[in-house]
Amino acid sequence: MIDTIYIENEIRNHPRTLQICERFPKATTIFCDRYTSVFNSNSQNFRLQKKNPALILARKHHKHVLPTPPGYGIGSDRNYYFSHMLNCLYDCRYCFLQGMYRSANYLVFVNYEDFFDQITATTAESTEDTWFFSGYDCDSLAMEPVTGFMGEALNHFESIENAHLEIRTKSTQIRSLLNREAIPNCVVAFSFSPERPSQALEHGVPSIAKRINAMRKLQHHGWKTGLRLDPIIHSQSVQRDYADLLDEIFQSVQAEHIHSVSYGMFRLPKPFFRKMVRMYPEEKLFSMPLTEHDSQVSFGDKAEETSLAIVDAEIRKYIDKQNIFPCK
Repeated sequence: MIDTIYIENEIRNHPRTLQICERFPKATTIFCDRYTSVFNSNSQNFRLQKKNPALILARKHHKHVLPTPPGYGIGSDRNYYFSHMLNCLYDCRYCFLQGMYRSANYLVFVNYEDFFDQITATTAESTEDTWFFSGYDCDSLAMEPVTGFMGEALNHFESIENAHLEIRTKSTQIRSLLNREAIPNCVVAFSFSPERPSQALEHGVPSIAKRINAMRKLQHHGWKTGLRLDPIIHSQSVQRDYADLLDEIFQSVQAEHIHSVSYGMFRLPKPFFRKMVRMYPEEKLFSMPLTEHDSQVSFGDKAEETSLAIVDAEIRKYIDKQNIFPCK
């Protein structure tokens, strides 16, 4: 439930602003000149805000589409991401967002058309296939009943032949996808961790079984689906954990309808990690034997090499090599 909504004056009468506010008739509304005065304020406690986040509605003025970080992609040379929303409904302890942002409030940019125009312009720069990734700074579907963004995005992507969309999610909010025909240039990619780390670290996330069921329904409806196995948390039980997870997944979903599988290790920029440790000093993940190298905190080269090799071998029991993409 949203108790407080901050709204930029510039978009206070925007149709989407009014539509979203109608969903929360009892919420207190506060107007501001720029969202940054709320979202970027120094006097915030991410951990406390996460218990009852406010909603911020604003306009994004530039950088609607950005190149992905190196090594982020599923086979194309042209990879971009966009973020119509910042912050996530879920509370995963390993998530870099809590180290990146001062605020845990949900920030939604209501000027969807500017995102779509930039996607069109970026695609027009080349005749090659261009991939756009949603879900980098939020969960793509968790707030879809409120924002309706992805429904409009799919209508746009449907009209661009060489533009491809990945919808990355841990959510089971798939009704909008089941209520329309699947489009061939979209992959709905579900993120998974094995049961033990999921229970310990992924707070508020739908169960593995519910996410698998959502994948199964989407496949039956004609949608391409993907698996995203990151971040991998190194442990002595990695082989057993991922063998069990993949066995559970492929008992229900059809491997031949999996477009792609990607996987990568737990890593955080050093400043993010330090901030997260200060917020959650009791978190066992942050007391594991981690190392610092090239401004990154990770499990170290040897542990990463071991875990990545194990997970790759387990994936190859079900998926062809050309459809597997390690995150570099």
